[in-house]
Amino acid sequence: MAAINDVFSFADELGPAKIVHVHNRAIGLRATLVVDNVAAGPAIGGVRMAPDVSTEECFRLARAMTFKNAAAGLAHGGGKVVLYGDPKMPHDGKERLIRGLAGALADIRDYIFGPDMGTDETCMAWVHDEIGRAVGLPRELGGIPLDEIGATGWGIAHAAEIAAPYCKVELAGARVVIQGYGAVGRHAARFLARKGAVVVAAADSAGTVVDRAGLELALLDRVKAEGKSVLDYPGGEKSAREAVLDVECEIWIPAARPDVVREENVARLKTRLVVQGANIPFTLGAEQYLHTNGVLCVPDFIANAGGVICAAVEYHGGDERTALDTIADKVRDNTRAVLDAATAHGRLPRDAATDLAIERVKKAMSLRRWGTS
Repeated sequence: MAAINDVFSFADELGPAKIVHVHNRAIGLRATLVVDNVAAGPAIGGVRMAPDVSTEECFRLARAMTFKNAAAGLAHGGGKVVLYGDPKMPHDGKERLIRGLAGALADIRDYIFGPDMGTDETCMAWVHDEIGRAVGLPRELGGIPLDEIGATGWGIAHAAEIAAPYCKVELAGARVVIQGYGAVGRHAARFLARKGAVVVAAADSAGTVVDRAGLELALLDRVKAEGKSVLDYPGGEKSAREAVLDVECEIWIPAARPDVVREENVARLKTRLVVQGANIPFTLGAEQYLHTNGVLCVPDFIANAGGVICAAVEYHGGDERTALDTIADKVRDNTRAVLDAATAHGRLPRDAATDLAIERVKKAMSLRRWGTS
């Protein structure tokens, strides 16, 4: 009951519309779905799998999806599922949990499953097989595999390109640090390198690798594809996971878990631009500290919207080229709009972004019967 009460302490006029807890002891299934707001249309949001997720985290992520979808101008609301478990568990056990989850939520028609941390296109194929309601599907099922094409990383690179002049950073030659070198981080690194940036450090759950002359991304990707850590990269300086905070750079990209940068460690960052690739990776206090100290921070639901934009294009029958073009257009336009508004009034970029998203959500709500979320 405490967890439920904690979530409702966050409730406001926007949502959440519903919270569903799922338990099936026979297969070890434990999960939570939060559908935050569906005024614009059925919620799209990923299934996040980790041993230490929580109902509160699920609500915060669902709200981030509401803002992300609204800011991107999508005909979808926000939702999220957190699934308790080790995403690296044996294949059969993971399939059993995902299929069980899909069956348990089959009747929740205002939520569309998508991939997130710990889940992928194969997981969405299992969901689709069970209930026919998922995005981020493999190509063989007619999907646009957003992790394979790097949809979120593609958007992050465009957000960085638009944001760089606002903090007097030249993208060509800019040093980039990736915190969370996984499905999102590695693609962001690749696309930024194509624009002339130099990735000097990368971190994963095991540690950090630093090469101030620039990491060889193709080699690092091969190491990760073999299921190894960045610490197995043959070169560079190796250190602890938290050391990624201390690497001097022009662009710092968090692409892992929530709240990795907080009030007690934010002063360690030595950067001029943060582009948030993960969902809710900084606490509000940390963002305020950066703003006060002249570091520009592009909020998560503006910078990392590429994945859900791709999912929405797929859901409505579009192809990969349409998805990539739409991501570039929407992320660039929204980054510019948010930073123009923030700069003009000396505001925190997140506040400007939130105002933009809330205005669009409330407009959608005003068009529904009784202004429902």
